[in-house]
Amino acid sequence: MNSLLYINWDIDPVIFSIGQVKIQYYGLIFVTGLVLCYYIIGHIYKKEKIYTPDAMEKLFIYAVIGIFGGARLGHCLFYDFEYFSSHIIEIFIPFRENAKGVYEFIGYKGLASHGGAIGLFISMLLYSRKVHIPFSKIIDIIAILAPLGGAFIRISNLMNSEIIGRPTNLPWAFIFRQVDDLPRHPSQLYESISYFLIFLVAYFLYKYKGHLFKIGSYFYFGLSIFAIFLMRFILEFTKENQKSFEDSLSFNMGQLLSVPFILIGIILVIKNIVNVRKKGNR
Repeated sequence: MNSLLYINWDIDPVIFSIGQVKIQYYGLIFVTGLVLCYYIIGHIYKKEKIYTPDAMEKLFIYAVIGIFGGARLGHCLFYDFEYFSSHIIEIFIPFRENAKGVYEFIGYKGLASHGGAIGLFISMLLYSRKVHIPFSKIIDIIAILAPLGGAFIRISNLMNSEIIGRPTNLPWAFIFRQVDDLPRHPSQLYESISYFLIFLVAYFLYKYKGHLFKIGSYFYFGLSIFAIFLMRFILEFTKENQKSFEDSLSFNMGQLLSVPFILIGIILVIKNIVNVRKKGNR
């Protein structure tokens, strides 16, 4: 009976091709998410009175380089170190020799969210010095929008039929036809919905409780990394491991890498709540 409700997912990742150029859902949705986040950040910048055209222009450049650079390095170091340690050039220049001896572009197929978070953090440090805006303000603003960006990324993964879930007989299971014929958890949707809800909570707190939890206090940064990586840790139990070496681990690489973010987030959130209570008792 449940099988009648399974969703057969057989989406072609390529929307259309122009010669050798392929327009894919992944890139389109990813960029749409970035543009939407950028637009909302502009409004917050204006509200916080730190908006300038130069600051917004540089923000986009630094953020894109930090996210993609960090995510790429994160994948190569955390998930595929054995291969990339002996193919260092491919980390930055993704060309590989095929069976015919011709080098072909293989694309940046490995991106790790933990690496992207670290890369974004570092790039925002450099950005804050460049535009002379306090880092604490920048990272709190970015943190409010980070879950929204993550939600779009997981939808992109869904369109690519990647980062699939474990087999299940739940009625809302997806059958990823481009992978196999097993009904599986739609883990990408679980994460996307979770991240969108985290964004709504963070934005609500900023808009209606901003007088208590001010931008620049690291509250939003702590809240975001705590909630995002807590959900990542929990939802990894519904996913297939990305690499075979994870099968021998009690917790997979995504879960292990999430723990430091969760702990840092808890500390920052508790610290801010304690400070708010102290002020309230004065």
